Amino acid sequence: MTEQHNVALPSGSYQYDIAASIVVFHTDAGELSDLIMSLQRSSLSVRVTVVDNSSTDALRTVANQTGALYLYPGANGGFGKGHNLAMRETLHLARYHAVVNPDIILSHDTLERLYVFMEENPGVGHVMPAILNPDGSEQRLTKRLPKPSDLFLRRFLGEWGKRLAPAHWAQYELRDRNLASPSSVPCLSGCFMFLRSSLLEQVGLFDERYFMYMEDVDLCRRIGSKSKTMFFPGTTVIHGYSKGSYKNYRLTFTHLLSAIRYFKKWGWFFDRERDHLNRLL
Repeated sequence: MTEQHNVALPSGSYQYDIAASIVVFHTDAGELSDLIMSLQRSSLSVRVTVVDNSSTDALRTVANQTGALYLYPGANGGFGKGHNLAMRETLHLARYHAVVNPDIILSHDTLERLYVFMEENPGVGHVMPAILNPDGSEQRLTKRLPKPSDLFLRRFLGEWGKRLAPAHWAQYELRDRNLASPSSVPCLSGCFMFLRSSLLEQVGLFDERYFMYMEDVDLCRRIGSKSKTMFFPGTTVIHGYSKGSYKNYRLTFTHLLSAIRYFKKWGWFFDRERDHLNRLL
């Protein structure tokens, strides 16, 4: 299968500061409504698109009531394909694009702070704020680009992996780095991505061969090959972070398939670009 993630952006001014996409699958209507309205409360101009991968279009009402664009493909094509649908509709309209999980809660100034940071740093193509659990603790979602051993230790050994190889685990999650200030990070979570639209024109959108999992890693490294990918602790979002693949065997299998596709694409053990990007920290 060929990669279908390219998009052409016209030159010229943008209609919005930010376009935001939310891909949902039987999401709670109240949660979705709250997220859309929090995005729209920004002092910036924001165009929100909801892509509904659910089996019915029951969430259309929420989108209509909040003024969001609603796209219903009629089938669950996965995370990346859903966001690509939204980006093909609105990417040319906005200077930046935000990929937002439905279980995200924004701080009051999240979008403004990220926007200013990107405006002041034109060499940055992708920025992620600090991600917190609902109890206020940190989610460590800053990582080096993975090797097969990294994913094996995390996904299949869990806490045992931490105990067996604590130094390896800490290095992968960048716990050996001080991230108290904006920092270059090669791999950032797809739960909240703030992306420069003009950069996406160069590297393409999500690779739709990943149904779920690893598509964010894939896009991060493509962006990182052309610009900086940055962690910005100057603002925060809260993320529900259910770790579905750790609890559901079907999702575990999906995660495994995505990992195989990723390493077949980029290399299993000999990946010079991965090693180069990881050294740019």
